[in-house]
Amino acid sequence: MRLWYEQPAARWEEALPLGNGRMGAMIYGKVWTEEIQLNEESMWYGGKVDRNNPDALANLPRIRELLKNGEVYKAERLMKYALSGTPNSAHPYQSLGNMMFNFAVPDSMVGQAKGRETDGYIRELNLDEACAKTTINWNGVKWSREVFLSQPDDCMIVHFASDKQATISFDVHLVRERFYDGVKKVGDDGICLYGDLGKDGFDFELCLRAKCVGGSLEVIGEHIVVENADEVTLFFTANTTYHTENVGEWNYSTISKAMAYSYDELKKRHIDDYRSLMDRVELKLVTDEEYMEADKEPTDVRMKNIAEGKEDIAMMQTYFQFGRYLLIACSRPGTLPATLQGIWNQQMKPSWDSKYTININTEMNYWPAETCNLSECHLPLFELIKKMVPNGERTAATMYGCRGFVAHHNTDIWGDTAVQDHWIPGSYWVMGAAWLCTHQWTHYIFTKDVEFLRESFPIMRKAALFFVDFLIEDDGYLKTCPSVSPENRYIAPNGEKGANGLGVTMDNQILRDLFTQCIKASEILGINDELNDKLKETLARLAPTRIGKYGQIMEWDKDYEEADPGHRHISHLYGLFPSEQIRVDETPELAKAARITLERRLANGGGHTGWSRAWIINHYAKLWDGDEAYNNIQKILEKSTLTNLFDNHPPFQIDGNFGATAAFANMLVQSSEKCVILLPALPSKWKNGSVKGLCVVGGAEISLEWHKNQLTSVTIKATRCDWENEIRYKDNKRLVSLKKGEQLCLLQQEI
Repeated sequence: MRLWYEQPAARWEEALPLGNGRMGAMIYGKVWTEEIQLNEESMWYGGKVDRNNPDALANLPRIRELLKNGEVYKAERLMKYALSGTPNSAHPYQSLGNMMFNFAVPDSMVGQAKGRETDGYIRELNLDEACAKTTINWNGVKWSREVFLSQPDDCMIVHFASDKQATISFDVHLVRERFYDGVKKVGDDGICLYGDLGKDGFDFELCLRAKCVGGSLEVIGEHIVVENADEVTLFFTANTTYHTENVGEWNYSTISKAMAYSYDELKKRHIDDYRSLMDRVELKLVTDEEYMEADKEPTDVRMKNIAEGKEDIAMMQTYFQFGRYLLIACSRPGTLPATLQGIWNQQMKPSWDSKYTININTEMNYWPAETCNLSECHLPLFELIKKMVPNGERTAATMYGCRGFVAHHNTDIWGDTAVQDHWIPGSYWVMGAAWLCTHQWTHYIFTKDVEFLRESFPIMRKAALFFVDFLIEDDGYLKTCPSVSPENRYIAPNGEKGANGLGVTMDNQILRDLFTQCIKASEILGINDELNDKLKETLARLAPTRIGKYGQIMEWDKDYEEADPGHRHISHLYGLFPSEQIRVDETPELAKAARITLERRLANGGGHTGWSRAWIINHYAKLWDGDEAYNNIQKILEKSTLTNLFDNHPPFQIDGNFGATAAFANMLVQSSEKCVILLPALPSKWKNGSVKGLCVVGGAEISLEWHKNQLTSVTIKATRCDWENEIRYKDNKRLVSLKKGEQLCLLQQEI
C-alpha cells in the first residue's frame, strides 16, 4: 500500500510525512536539489509561564450575576478582562529546521543540461514499510533515495544508491529560519546546528553524520560534501534539554550506535518495529486486483479526480490505513502526544501555535487509538494529563476558588491550564480536563487494565471534584457558569448575540460521562466515600439533553436561535459521539433529534472543515446510516483532503485524518459495555469486504467478512482477559463468553 507521484512536491503540503513518535520529517523528493523539513516534539519556544489571571476570583460572582440576568455583553466584556490569561497566549510549537541538498552532476555527465527532463521519476510513501522513496532515471543512470525515521534507533536514515558506480555526488547542510546560535563540525563525518528556544527555553541541537561506500566524504564549513560515491547513508537525530541534559553527547552517541548497523539491518529493525503496530488491522473494501488497478494512477491524479466527484473506494481503503500510519508516526509510548498538526509543522509561528486544542481536536486525534488497535499510541495523552494536574489545581484555586483541577480549551508541552486568547466564543470553556479524563476511562474499558485505572482514578476524580465546587443552582438544576458551546454563538430574544451563558448541553453531557465513569471506577476499585456519594447526588441534578423547537438537540440551556447555523462545531452532539448517551436503540427520540441537528448544520454549510466533516461521519455511523456516512467520507476526500492525504482545515490539521479513521471503524463495529454491534453502518457501496483486528470494549479483537452487504462471518478473540458481551447483527443477538486467549468463529446464521 502506497502513495505515489510522478513529480516532486511543489510545496510543503504536498511533501510526504515520516515520523517515529518523537521526530517528524516531510520529504519533498526534488531532483537536483532536495529538501527535508524536520520536527522534534519538544521544540516549544520559551519556558513555562504562570498565566492565571489574579483578578478572576474576585470578578467571578459579578460575571455570573450578569449572565444569569441576561446581560451577556457586559458579562463577556468583563470576562475578557478578568478571566483571560496574563499574558493571554501560551508559547508556540516550532519547526526544527531543514536539511538541504544540492546534487552535483557526475563527471561523466558534464555538458548535459541539468534542467533536462527525467524519465521514470517516482516519489512514493510505502505504508507497509513507513519509508519514503524517490527514484530518478536520467542519462542512463537510475538513482534512488530512501528515507525512514526509525523508532528503535531514534534516527532518521537517508540512503542514496545508484545502479552505476561513482555517480552519487552532493552536498548537504542544516538550516533553521531563526533562533539558532551556530553550526559546527562533528568529527570528520558530520555537522550540527545548535541553539536555544529563547528565555527559559530549552537548548537544542541537530546532528547529521554520513557514511560512504566509494568516493570521498569531507566536512567543509557547514556542509557535508560527497563526491563520486557508490552508496551513501546519512544519519540524523535531534534533541533538546527537555529530554536530556547533554544534548550534543546524546546525539553523537545515538548516531554512533546506529552507524554500527548496516543499512539493511537498520531498515529491518525499523520495519519490524513499525509493522508490529501497523499489521494488527487490515481493511479490504475492494479486491486485491481492483486495488492494484486503481493504484496504476498516481495518488494526486486520483485525488484530483475525487475532487471532481469521482468515487474511489480503493482510495478510501488507503485513507483509513494512512490515518493509522500517522498515529503510529506521531504518538508513541514515551513521546509527547499528537499536536494540532501531529508532529509536522514547518513554521516558527504556526496557526493556533500548533498546540493541543482540547475542545475537540486533541480528543479527536485519539478516537482511533483503541478501536483501531493502537492502544499504546494513546499513552502519551495520559502522560500529558498527569502534567496538567498541578497546573490545573492552581488554576482551579486561583481563578475559581475550587478544589480539583480544571483546564480550558488549550494546553501545551508544560500542561498549561489557564485561559488561552481573548476569544469570547471559545476561550472561557472550562471542560478541557473533564473531556480529556474520559479518555482514561475509554482506555480502561478497552484494555481492562486495572492498574492503569487505579493510577488514573485520582486524576479523574480531581477533574470531577472541580465541578462539585464550580456548579451553581439555576432553575432546579446544577449548571456550569460561565458556560460556552465551543465555538458557537446564539441570538438572544432581544437580538443580542452571545456565546457564554449557563449549563450548555455539551457541558452536561461531558459531566454525565465523567461522573458516571468515576462512580463506576469507584465500584471496581472498592472505593466508597463521601465524594462518591456527592458525585451521585450531583449527577442526578444535571439538566437532561433536550429537544428544541425545530426538533433538534438544544445546544444551550435555552432554545436560542443560532448566529451561525452552519457552524463547524457540533458540540451538543457529544452525547451521540464520542459518548453513548444518545443511541438509536435506546433513545430513539434523541437519535431522531440528532439527525435533524446534523441535517440543519449541513443544509447551512456545515462540515466545511476537515475535522468537522470527520465528526459528522462518526455521527452518521452512530445513527446507523452507512450511506450518509459514506457520502460524508466522499466529501472529506473531495473538499478537505490534500494530495498527500493530509487533512485540510484549511490549513493542514491532522485531526480530520484521525477522526475519519475512527469513523471507518465505527461504521463496521460499535461496542460498549452493553453490546457489540456488527456492521451497524455498512454503506451500500461497500458491497464486499473484510476487516481484521479491530478492538472492542472488554479486551477483545474482532474480524468480519461480508458479501453483497450481508455479514458472512465474524471472529472474536479474547486478547487481554476473559471476555463476555452480547453480539448483535441486525435483529439477531447472541451472548458470547470467552476465556483469555480463546477465539470463536461464527457464521452469520449462528448469531
